[in-house]
Amino acid sequence: MLICIDCTITRSAVNSPVLEATDIHKSYGSGSGRFDALKGVSLAVRAGESVAIVGKSGSGKSTLMHILALLDQPDDGAVLVGGEDAATLRGRAVNQLRNADFGFVFQQFFLVPNATVLDNVVLPLKIAGVSGRERRERGMAALRALELDDKAKNRATNLSGGQKQRVVIARALVNNPKVIFADEPTGNLDTATGQVVEDILFTLNREQGITLIIVTHDTELAERCDRQIYLRDGRETDAPAPPNLHGHGSEGAAA
Repeated sequence: MLICIDCTITRSAVNSPVLEATDIHKSYGSGSGRFDALKGVSLAVRAGESVAIVGKSGSGKSTLMHILALLDQPDDGAVLVGGEDAATLRGRAVNQLRNADFGFVFQQFFLVPNATVLDNVVLPLKIAGVSGRERRERGMAALRALELDDKAKNRATNLSGGQKQRVVIARALVNNPKVIFADEPTGNLDTATGQVVEDILFTLNREQGITLIIVTHDTELAERCDRQIYLRDGRETDAPAPPNLHGHGSEGAAA
């Protein structure tokens, strides 16, 4: 499968941070019900890099992704997008930057079920005020890249799980984003279909230089990325030790 929406896209300098986060804190609730989701997380993501944010449920990985993607704000700390402090942006400017620079692939798809596949794909372009003719051209190009152009007039509700996720990827691509955020992108798919979706995402990263940030608890998926960031209880931690296949303790050593 050749994936090319705009083949004139050039890979950015690898050493240039596209996203930076410094000492990020985020809590929900108050008093005895307060939950500290993030407790001082710092990271930098270079342009063209693939990064996995890995952790169990409640580790803070999805919260961190939402903050990096400007879908939420930290209580303390700073997020820089292309060197610009996101805290200096307000309202419409945040929405415009997110819509122009970021693409999103979520586990739950978030498609409009009774809208056509094409209408779902071009939604970011409609939000950006792109003309109807250009929306259609770019939307169809994205669908062709994902081998879904024959489904353009179908209702999203009539697609299989794998087809829906490919529509989501087409929607993420239609604005030629610098970064794709993928939150458990294969969580609702069978193994074979999930592998196809993974391959598409990594092909986009490798061939088009799109920065890829994947949130997952799947260590096999995480290991396909250039780098892994492990979270536990809201803090960055070392990679977990591999399982001892020969037993535990002295008994394992003697086996």
